Amino acid sequence: MSNYIDIQEIEELSLNAFPSLQTQHLDGWILRFSNGYAKRANSINPLYDSQEDIQKKIEECERIYREKGLKVIYKLTQQVFPKQLDKILERKGYNVVGVTSVQCLSLEESETHMSDKAVISNQLTDEWFTDFSELNHIDDTDQHTLKQMLKNINTDVCYVRLINNSETIACGMGVLEDGWLGLYDIVTSEKHRNKGYGMEIVSSILEWGKNHAAKKAYLQVMLNNKQAINLYTKSGFVEAYRYWYRITK
Repeated sequence: MSNYIDIQEIEELSLNAFPSLQTQHLDGWILRFSNGYAKRANSINPLYDSQEDIQKKIEECERIYREKGLKVIYKLTQQVFPKQLDKILERKGYNVVGVTSVQCLSLEESETHMSDKAVISNQLTDEWFTDFSELNHIDDTDQHTLKQMLKNINTDVCYVRLINNSETIACGMGVLEDGWLGLYDIVTSEKHRNKGYGMEIVSSILEWGKNHAAKKAYLQVMLNNKQAINLYTKSGFVEAYRYWYRITK
């Protein structure tokens, strides 16, 4: 796979793959709101060139988020506008949290297979959503928000469960757009971890992507999740870039 990765392209793909409930555009910045569920869906994404005074713009963002009762969160990469934004936010007392590795894989160079335990749906089903919410311990309020977000996805999706002896042991989803397959929400039952099921569900999603003309895959994994990083390394993923959040104290 080429060493060149278009950060802006993958960031745009991830916005579409995990849509927020509300979006506001502010001079090249994308402001996302989703009732506080997930930082990435409730953050400011400075993806495009800006013209307005940066200090006034930061103050405006703070006002907008606080009026909604939300924390002020910026999602940053090494390619943001303006380039000095990270330093500016640091000086204003914004702390770094949630450093995340964005990893990519060429599907043309990878070996994948569909697990015989995999049950796949191209639509969001109650069975997948219930099992996923249970495995992730998502409360009722956040479940309502998440279901709305998933229903807003406008590209091809596969929802995958691994079922063994009538028990769902792992869940995950793949979102396909423009030849890229994004892997999201990979989770294995706590009592079934370290048994190879994570590898099985990842491989099954990748195989689905290949069968639907995906050429490349990407995913996002927090740096402190060593077990997941090891899984994705074994699957052939390599780091392309990182993102992190700046959040008010």
